Amino acid sequence: MTLNFPNRSRSYDAAAKRIRFVGHDGMFEVPFFVEIAALSAATATSGAEAEYLSAFDAERSSIQDVAREAYSHGCRNMYVLTRADFR
Repeated sequence: MTLNFPNRSRSYDAAAKRIRFVGHDGMFEVPFFVEIAALSAATATSGAEAEYLSAFDAERSSIQDVAREAYSHGCRNMYVLTRADFR
């Protein structure tokens, strides 16, 4: 199976400073997190949840591409994408 992102929902985890989103590999749900620091520096200035979610939405396609790449390296319980993953 391949990793897909049919559900566009995402949520902000303020304590961990990251955004959670979910991929699906067949019937399996695969949780992903992207650190706020990995989002474009120009988009994350005020620290507001709405701003972070908007930045995620603007970069969704590239974030999902990075998530697919991370997933292709082996199954884990969850994936945390950092700035280093976006190079």
